[in-house]
Amino acid sequence: MTFLVTGATGKVGRHVVGHLLRAGRRVRALTRDPAGAGLPESVEVVRGDLTDPGTLGPAFDGVEGVHLLTAGGDDYATLRTGPELAGLAEKAGVRRVALLWNGQVGPVEEAFAASGVEWTGLQAVDFMSNTLAWASAIRAEGEVREPFADVPGGVVDEADVGAVSAAVLVRGGHAGRTYALTGPQTLSQRQRLAAIAEATGRPLRLVELTEEQARRRWRQAGHGEELIELLVSWQRDPPPESTFISPAVREITGREPRSFAEWAAEHAAHFGAEPAEAPTLKVQTLKATETLKATETLKATETAETLKATES
Repeated sequence: MTFLVTGATGKVGRHVVGHLLRAGRRVRALTRDPAGAGLPESVEVVRGDLTDPGTLGPAFDGVEGVHLLTAGGDDYATLRTGPELAGLAEKAGVRRVALLWNGQVGPVEEAFAASGVEWTGLQAVDFMSNTLAWASAIRAEGEVREPFADVPGGVVDEADVGAVSAAVLVRGGHAGRTYALTGPQTLSQRQRLAAIAEATGRPLRLVELTEEQARRRWRQAGHGEELIELLVSWQRDPPPESTFISPAVREITGREPRSFAEWAAEHAAHFGAEPAEAPTLKVQTLKATETLKATETLKATETAETLKATES
């Protein structure tokens, strides 16, 4: 059987594709731009837009499981096409769906909860890779400007989210459940910047913006009001899912989630420094010594072996 990955060229989607391929599964990738997908040749790439179910054609045909986004379009707004997507999945005989939320339960989650398809909600609170938006400012000025600098929140490596989604789709056993996905720590933006400073060996500054300054910047960047309200609410008053450490990554994949310090060390070159070669990384701001664990390749291999060994 085939597994369909929507948003296959995105932050999480590429990891879901990779984990499924390593588990020996056939993968169909849905994207609005197949020519620019850049996915492995073994992946069947099809064109489609979740905001327009009429473009999906036979994308769901012969599919056992779907990694499904709940937001779409250029503005990444909440999808309003949940009933149509659930209908397509039921008609095609899809067995399982992993629903990647966008910060709020919406029409997609509601439609699948009312359907006959096994669904699992994945609530990834904040991707570690979102801090790559700081890279150009850090390289040029050694400075980051953000609001709500000291509000702690959970962050998760998108590779871990991809591993969870693949495990849910291949193995099953999680029908009707929703999981918050976090790394091993809650961190404020100031603490994340301190970890990047440690990884790069550079002194970095954080200038805190007011809420109104942040709103103005997001409008100038072309964000819609719905997305701006979501950004403000998440950063000013994080939801409960973002304020505790979830064991879900470990429980579902069988391995510990990656820490932000590990992620920062691996991505240090993006911020203007070569990744550290030392086997351990010490981040004083976090008041912990993080021991660098297995490489991403080893983690992916372990996940694939776990999927193969424990399929239902």
